[in-house]
Amino acid sequence: MDVGGGDNTERKEMVVYTTILILIIIFGYLIVVGTTTEGSYDDFAKCLNEKGATMYGTDRCSYCNEQKNLFGKSFAYINYINCDLNSGTCSAAGVSNYPTWIIENNKYSGTKSLEKLSSLSGCSLE
Repeated sequence: MDVGGGDNTERKEMVVYTTILILIIIFGYLIVVGTTTEGSYDDFAKCLNEKGATMYGTDRCSYCNEQKNLFGKSFAYINYINCDLNSGTCSAAGVSNYPTWIIENNKYSGTKSLEKLSSLSGCSLE
């Protein structure tokens, strides 16, 4: 007769620790895959950046978030000025509506399709 039940407790602890280890490995994998996967428009966004195109916006602006979502992960390559955090920079650029793109010293207010940004900048979507 086993009064302490030691084997059963050890087995339960091993299952808990193994489950935690597996979850940590899966979570780590998802973080690495999520941060290294290329976006669909990386080359296009990089071209916009190289040409000096800048998007001005705010975090609370639904149109700005719509514009960002068009790029998906590729938005990381866009030169983006958050006017909530950089109001002086936005004022100096004459930006008062969001989003506003400045491309080759020309201002374009409102959400722009990627095709329109391609046309304005000369950057290819291919």
